[in-house]
Amino acid sequence: MKITLRLAVSVLITAAFAAALVTYVQVRDERGMLVAELNARAEVIGESLQESVTGYVQSGSRTDLSRIAARFSGRVRLIGIAIYDSQGVLLSSSPSLGFAPPHPGARLRDAIERNRTETFIDSVGSRPAHVCITPLHAGSRTIGTLVLYHDVAYIALRLREIWVEGFLRMAAQIFLLIIVIIIVVRWSVTGPIAQIAQWMRTLRTGKSLHHHFFPGGDLFGPLAAEVSLFARSLTQARAAAQEEARLRVESESLWTAERLKEHVKIVLNGKNLFVVSNREPYMHTGTGTAVQWSVPAGGLVTALDPILRACGGLWIAQGSGSGDRETVDAQDHIPVPPDEPSYTLRRVFLTQEEEEGYYNGFSNEGIWPLCHITHTRPLFEMDDWVYYRNVNRKFADALLEEIRDEEAPLILIQDYHLALVPLMVKTERPDARVAIFWHIPWPNPEVFGICPWKQDLLLGLLGADLVGFHIQFHCNNFLETVDRFLESKINWDQFSVERLGQPTSVRPFPISVAHPFETGRGDRAEDEAATKEGLLKRSGCVAEYMVVGVDRIDYTKGIAERFRAVKRFLEKYPEYVGRCTFVELGAPSRTHIKRYHDLNDELDEIVESVNAAWQTGSWKPIVFLKAQHGHQTIGEYYRCADVCMVTSLHDGMNLVAKEFIATRTDEDGVLILSQFTGASRELPDALIVNPYDIEEMADALYTALRMDPDERRRRMREMRQVVKERNVYRWAANIITTLSRLRMTV
Repeated sequence: MKITLRLAVSVLITAAFAAALVTYVQVRDERGMLVAELNARAEVIGESLQESVTGYVQSGSRTDLSRIAARFSGRVRLIGIAIYDSQGVLLSSSPSLGFAPPHPGARLRDAIERNRTETFIDSVGSRPAHVCITPLHAGSRTIGTLVLYHDVAYIALRLREIWVEGFLRMAAQIFLLIIVIIIVVRWSVTGPIAQIAQWMRTLRTGKSLHHHFFPGGDLFGPLAAEVSLFARSLTQARAAAQEEARLRVESESLWTAERLKEHVKIVLNGKNLFVVSNREPYMHTGTGTAVQWSVPAGGLVTALDPILRACGGLWIAQGSGSGDRETVDAQDHIPVPPDEPSYTLRRVFLTQEEEEGYYNGFSNEGIWPLCHITHTRPLFEMDDWVYYRNVNRKFADALLEEIRDEEAPLILIQDYHLALVPLMVKTERPDARVAIFWHIPWPNPEVFGICPWKQDLLLGLLGADLVGFHIQFHCNNFLETVDRFLESKINWDQFSVERLGQPTSVRPFPISVAHPFETGRGDRAEDEAATKEGLLKRSGCVAEYMVVGVDRIDYTKGIAERFRAVKRFLEKYPEYVGRCTFVELGAPSRTHIKRYHDLNDELDEIVESVNAAWQTGSWKPIVFLKAQHGHQTIGEYYRCADVCMVTSLHDGMNLVAKEFIATRTDEDGVLILSQFTGASRELPDALIVNPYDIEEMADALYTALRMDPDERRRRMREMRQVVKERNVYRWAANIITTLSRLRMTV
């Protein structure tokens, strides 16, 4: 019945829309024709009166003018006339226009100045009227104007008749069409579907494996064989699945750092875990005795550092801090975290030219915009590709050196900067178990086909035994891309690729944050003592509500759209002016790239314009804090915010959303989350928005601030449970376990 109803409603809506469109066009044409006729009629009357009226205006005979005006009072569709001198002063008017007829104002002056007839629709009293202004001439001089007022109520009446006639005619046709559709659908579709559903319901409940009737024909015949095979296998799988589910429920427990450590010990059998990424987890800046360490911004560090601290091992990354060279040993090693070492960091140092070509060039002007659908054109230069390839070789050599004495090492390579490393490593060490996790979206084949070196990148990735993405959709895109551009065998049942005897599994592993979530290693009491008022006071601002955003300053994060949404929010809901402040914690990133430099200027301009328009005394709508904010500072803002906005235009996951949730031990606060983030698949209790829709974001902010406290806490509890259960330790366990269980071909 539902499909019949949906089909009938769809036909009804479509037909009604078509009828409305056709009737609208007819009404528009009819109105144009009637107005044109009225224009012509008014101009003819005006021309016929022009000579006599002009004479009386010249002679100043108001009695004769009044007589003429009275003669044209209340005629069919002609309400009356009015006569003005060249200064727009009323000389006479028809009694039907009342004591003071409506003055045409600027239109009257335009007619005199341009010396031409003007027509338009206005109103006389409470009824609409057509106004025709005809200049009066004495020689080459304009001495006044004649204004005719025609009743246009008949036009509206005629148009209303067209609307009614059109819809009545179409209603009859739609009714007959729907009756026919219902009969055909019930006979050919819904009836057989109901029979199939009844049989499958019996099968699902385990009562019978047989069906007495299965519809055939062109529509349902092809289903018969497949469903029959499915039925035979269902019973065999049911008992095993029920037993597996029972064991899973009984043995499932929360993944913690300790549990991961014990799990990895079993999986790796005492071996080290090797992580390779471009960004390092700890950076040293300064010179001499003034060297200080910090944690770089970014989701990758947030996710992976807790894993290495739990499991131990070695992390290979680029040394990018000004004090990084001074703090490593002869092998470029340094124990980290600096205050409580639990694993080793191996730094790879690049020249300025290598970083410019490999990182700023190919990685972030090429691959990054290629994979993010944010309408920024990717740039591919041959020199950048050469640097990218050479730097990948440098990382691969460093890794090969570290695993020289390891037997069947387990390696996790991170992200798009190092796409060529898996093949380079597997070529030298086919016994290594290599996984690469792609932290950003993977586009469809048409988009990825833009890259001139697409085959090289795909071959590099397929050197890995396991390729991971955040969501299944990106896995599908990757397999379709390989299928399009490489000679290979795609196994869609197992989600794997086989090329030249090398199998590569492709899996979704939604990344997360640690639980419990640490926002810093400073004074915890001081950290939790921060208040909303105190945080706002630091920026010289006083407000009742605080909304926060935490991002690298990147065009994919939707920061500009967020600022515009704040502006629109204040326009639509002025009761929050002076009460709600948006604080953006922005970490400058890739500022040497022109697109990022331009973005910084654009954001500054938006903030300045919004604050200039709305700022009052000690309050301003937007506070833009540009700096490399520490985790402790970010945690303070998370805990005190009423709302957190994550409005990425395209994002693989976006861990800011999960960080905010994990930090809210008070189970309060509202998350506004872009539908184009991987996190939106896991967090339906957030307010999901389209970041391109400024109106929707403004309304979501209003909804968040007005949300009932019980509703806020219910949503936050649900989201905290998701983040707690699907934390980064579970992510690491899944990816390490999957990699360790893959069948190797050496």
